[in-house]
Amino acid sequence: MTSSTRLAVDIGGTFTDVALELNDHQFTYKVLTTPRAPEQGVLTGIQAVLEQAGIGLDQVDLIIHGTTLATNALIERKGARTALIVTEGFRDSVEMAYENRFEQYDINMERPAPLVPRYLRWPVRERLNAHGEVLLELDEQGVFDLLPRLQEHGIESVAIGLLHAYANSAHEQRIAAIIRAENPALSISLSSEICPEIREYERLSTTCANAYVQPLMARYLRRLDQALRQRGLDCPFLLMTSGGGLCTLDTAMKFPIRLVESGPAGGAILASSIAAECGLNRVLSYDMGGTTAKVCLLDDGKPLMSRTFEVDRIYRFMKGSGLPVRIPCIEMVEIGAGGGSIAAVDTLNRVTVGPASAGAEPGPACYGRGGTAATVTDADMLLGRIDSARFAGGNVALDADQSARALAQHIGQPLNLDSTLAAFAVSEIVDENMANSARVHAIEWGKELGNRTLIAFGGAAPLHAARLAEKLGLQRVVIPAGAGVGSALGFLRAPVAYEVVRSRYHRLSHFDADFANTLLTEMHAEAAAIVREAAPAVALEETRSAFMRYRGQGHEINVNLPLRPLTAADAATLQDAFNQAYTQLYGRLIPDLDVEILSWTLTLSTPRAQPEPVELRPPAQETAPVPTATRLLFDPRQTDFVTAAVYPRETLAPGIRIEGPALIVEDQTSTVVNHGFSAWVTQTGYLVLENTRL
Repeated sequence: MTSSTRLAVDIGGTFTDVALELNDHQFTYKVLTTPRAPEQGVLTGIQAVLEQAGIGLDQVDLIIHGTTLATNALIERKGARTALIVTEGFRDSVEMAYENRFEQYDINMERPAPLVPRYLRWPVRERLNAHGEVLLELDEQGVFDLLPRLQEHGIESVAIGLLHAYANSAHEQRIAAIIRAENPALSISLSSEICPEIREYERLSTTCANAYVQPLMARYLRRLDQALRQRGLDCPFLLMTSGGGLCTLDTAMKFPIRLVESGPAGGAILASSIAAECGLNRVLSYDMGGTTAKVCLLDDGKPLMSRTFEVDRIYRFMKGSGLPVRIPCIEMVEIGAGGGSIAAVDTLNRVTVGPASAGAEPGPACYGRGGTAATVTDADMLLGRIDSARFAGGNVALDADQSARALAQHIGQPLNLDSTLAAFAVSEIVDENMANSARVHAIEWGKELGNRTLIAFGGAAPLHAARLAEKLGLQRVVIPAGAGVGSALGFLRAPVAYEVVRSRYHRLSHFDADFANTLLTEMHAEAAAIVREAAPAVALEETRSAFMRYRGQGHEINVNLPLRPLTAADAATLQDAFNQAYTQLYGRLIPDLDVEILSWTLTLSTPRAQPEPVELRPPAQETAPVPTATRLLFDPRQTDFVTAAVYPRETLAPGIRIEGPALIVEDQTSTVVNHGFSAWVTQTGYLVLENTRL
């Protein structure tokens, strides 16, 4: 995007972050989220940042928005009253799930409850085979018989998920038409549109999730759009998706499930941009806000991508214990370890942190808004890491005495510790939880953490980044400018993009180039129609891939497709590409076994700016700045307070070097430079911390 005045808004569980890019100037603002009416916090933040810049809303060329509202609605089960219409005989598919035990030794194991209870799952007579051929015509009278139930049960949204609808959507479309004729205002989600892929449980789960949050998200987005237009906004309004791209307002209201991980995706985009700009090939992105913390692995400047993730894991964050959502997304691990995460002592006298959060209402005890639980922010407050005068730009007044009381009551008294050691215990647990999640994530993906650069952003990450780097054995940390609103800044660097997927079974031994070209042409047209709404005159970049496997295997691997019309000779091209990808993953091939394609994907996006990489190295001439103050800062190695110099970040110019212990303060966050670390500023204004012990 080439717009000169661009605005980004990220709603988190605790804070709403706003970032404005006006030509070469950047303005940021952080305000507490308003859960009961999220648009109020957004409008407050936008007004404040526009006043900083001295412009009106009518001068903004583009607004980009990301939000956790869909995620929160799924986790808190506060979505719409939803009905699910399925093929007769498959009413319980969403409850049977994978038919396995993700924790086989726990006799009291609980499964996540389906979003749609059994009495609202309604079967209809019809049947298609895997090729989309009709085996049993749709019983339309059976659909008409369901209509009275919609009003009887107060249904706000309907999910329609028929067997093999990914191959033929005719029956789903007909059911939707019958319902709309009677109830035109009802929200309807079709599995053939939401998730047109094989694997019934994931398809139904994703469709139900979309239907569950659609009324809530549509109402919110309409209210926000209307309020902005009334205040003078006259420019495109785009939404961040979980896959790292941007989509239009209409697309977001139809497919809100694609926004579930929009905030964290913005952070990964920021880290990817910084990695490319600084020539960093191996990066660990670390985003810690008020409610959660996220880590993401990036190789060669690109984050790992996935096609599925789980929402609301209820069993120790174990895979399989959440609701699967099958959408394009940036692969990351997210845990309840934010500034507002609540700390407690369990029955075994262990300190636990999260996943419950104090959020924005009432917030941590130090906010003075009625919160009494001990949180990570309360611990950071007592450890000297927070400059209360500049916290959230001075918008939230902090009370250290409240933090001390909360930590003494909930941590200190049960463990016979004073408030300081109780705060240190909470801080160490949250840092170790984060470090352990990063280690496990790397192992699961076959990656190494060694020699990676940690890029830290979010309101709480710079406070904990140096300690996390110590625990992971990383030598270097990069804190970008405006780190406290990092995800919002990432939105400004994201391309307009949309991915289309189709499950169409095809064997390479019977490769049909005409079939493949026709399918890809249809997919291109669908993606272009959406992307062109926001980028009508920009050259688009296209990527194509196929999910392939040996015949009889249970899972596929992603193989890139040529960006040209395919020919019969491309059966060999695809075979070679599959062999190369399979060997890279598994180190071997299986001879004399046919290869099959299950799904095809196509993505269109606007080009991303590719900066010329600049080597990240200290300046040749180094000067030591004069601190504006000193304060007591808790040192985790000495387990005691030490005297640390305080530096406002805006006074630090390229060419300086600071030796820890030190605290670098700014409006949206603070950076802790532990003893044994030094810090310097790059020409682009990034703050680099280096562990001098390694």
